[in-house]
Amino acid sequence: MASTLNLSLTDELRAFVDEQSGDGTLYATPSEFVRDLLRKQKLQMEAEKLRAGVIEGFRDVAENRVHQFRGSVRELMNKNPG
Repeated sequence: MASTLNLSLTDELRAFVDEQSGDGTLYATPSEFVRDLLRKQKLQMEAEKLRAGVIEGFRDVAENRVHQFRGSVRELMNKNPG
């Protein structure tokens, strides 16, 4: 579903967006450029959350806050998809 969002940009930011879109650039329109920036930011934020979880797991192991798992990871994943 498409939705419209109007943004107010400074002259400097508008010039930057215009430089990144149009003929001879990777993006045909300013909208394509901004959408790609937002997608990249979203992916970066998701990766940061995953990284934080991995680091927390390593800290748990380092500080011996673990217990033995006696189950099936596959079954656990099938019960809780996503």
